[in-house]
This record gives sequence, structure tokens and C-alpha cells, in this order.
Amino acid sequence: MNWKIKIVLFLLILSACESDKVNKVENKILGEELIKKDYLIEIDEYIRIAKQPNIKLLDFRKKEAYDKEHIEGALNIWRTDIEDISYPYNGMMASRSQIETLFSNLGIATNDTIIIYDDNGLCNATRLWWLLQNYDFSNLKLLQGGLSEWKANNGLVTTEIPSIQKAIFKLTDRPSMKYYVSKEEVQKALNTNTVILDTRTLDEFSGKRQKKGAAKGGRINNSIHIDWAEAIDYNGDKKTKSLEELESIYSQLQIEKDAPVIVYCHSGVRSAHTTFVLTQLLNYTNVKNYDGSWTEWSYFDDLPSKKDSATLQMH
Repeated sequence: MNWKIKIVLFLLILSACESDKVNKVENKILGEELIKKDYLIEIDEYIRIAKQPNIKLLDFRKKEAYDKEHIEGALNIWRTDIEDISYPYNGMMASRSQIETLFSNLGIATNDTIIIYDDNGLCNATRLWWLLQNYDFSNLKLLQGGLSEWKANNGLVTTEIPSIQKAIFKLTDRPSMKYYVSKEEVQKALNTNTVILDTRTLDEFSGKRQKKGAAKGGRINNSIHIDWAEAIDYNGDKKTKSLEELESIYSQLQIEKDAPVIVYCHSGVRSAHTTFVLTQLLNYTNVKNYDGSWTEWSYFDDLPSKKDSATLQMH
């Protein structure tokens, strides 16, 4: 082969390899960004798809708040609708069949996309996200800023209740329960290098405050603390903070991103939000939310707990 042709071929191959490298890097970056933003949807994005027949909007607030005002077309559920009441304490996640019946009666079909909003920085909405993730349903979005941001952007609200036509909603028969951890699993984890992360207020963590539903004040042994609300602009638009801010906040905990982490709060709601932030926005790979959280743990006197010396406040 002529040496000139060899040089040309070499340069073409080199160019192709470099181009392939660039494409792989770009795809990796784009892929990570898509993963990080996959479940969050901005108001303008929602408006563009709102009228599509497979879009179902869920207002995740108490019924009295929903009856007062809600986004047009929104269906309403509350925590008690996704709770298993067979336990002697409150807040445990509903069974697969309970969710199937609930959604079918709301007119939500298996192939629908669910958009969820609340008025508390997605704290309640992410509890439903977490539950559905455990049952391997991922066709959902969380509306950034919730109802207050909707109204701040001149979004119209109504008191009209949408008509409902029952549908068929089915979940997988063998759910992964990928972000779920039980009381027994938490007990075992206490003897390992698992990080136990308490996402309640500092007063609850210390035992100074005992919320309704808990049998006593305090925390699970060996817990470390970060308030779930650190992740959002709580006194502003209640949107999730930027990735840079979140990295700065959670890096202070000095937890490796592949380390086993169990998150808990009072009843697994606030900790579901932190589970979302850690796994979906910050790429922590081994995080699970303790369903029963302090409400369940405090019910059993034989489970190890701790509290600081302080005057107890009942709330």
C-alpha cells in the first residue's frame, strides 16, 4: 500500500476514534443529566402535556385543602389513602392490591403518566413516588414548586371536581421493593457499617419533641442527622435546590455514594423525600427508606434508641 494512502487511512481511523470518544462522553453527561431530572417536571413542561388523555394529575393534599382550591383536572388523594391500617401504628405503606384498587377507582390506567403535586416542597408527593418505585411503577413526574408555584405563575385554580371513569391499573406481581427497608432489616443493619440517617427536625432527633403517633421521643441508635427540608428552598418557591447546592449540603455528611444508607423520619414521609434526593439527584446507589420509621421503632420497647437530656415537648 502506498505510504500516502496509509497516512490518510490512519488519520481517518484516528479521527473516528476521537469522535466516538467525544460522543460517548457527551452521551454519558446527557444520560446523567436525564437521570437527575427524570422525575421532576417544571410547570411550563406540564402545561405542554396537560391535555393529553394519558396524563393524570394527582393533588396529594388533605381533602379540605383540595376542596378549597386545586389545579384544574386534578384528582385528590392523601396519605391515609396509601396507608395499610392493619398495623397498631399509623403510616405503613399500602399493599399492591390496595394501590391497584385506589388508582383504578380514580380512573388511572396502567399506561397513564401520573403527575403529582403538593404544597410542601414535594415532601408528600415523594412518599407516593417512593411507594410506586417499590412496586416498580415509574411512569410518573413530580411538579416542581407545587400548588404555590403554580399560582405564583398565574396558574388557574378551581373547586370543580373532575368526573371519573373507572380504569384498570395493575402493578407487577413480584415488586422489587428496591427502596424499602423493614424494621427487622434496620435491626440487622445496626451491627454493620450502614449509615442510619434521621431526616426529622433537630428537636425530634434529640428527643426534645415527640410528635403524635410516636410512643416516645428519641432516635434510633447510632443515627446521624440532617433535616429533609435542607434540600428545598423551604421559605421561598419550595423547589428543589440546585445540584451544586445539594452536593455541598450532603457532602458534609461524609457518606460515600456507594455506602449502604437507611433513611428514616417520623413515618417515612420526609425520609422518602431524602431518598429521592440522594438516589435520583445525587446518584447515591445504596439508599433505602425505613417504612415504619420512628413511629414503628418507638412502639417496641426492646429496640435500641437514644435521646438527649432535655425537657420533652409533646406535639
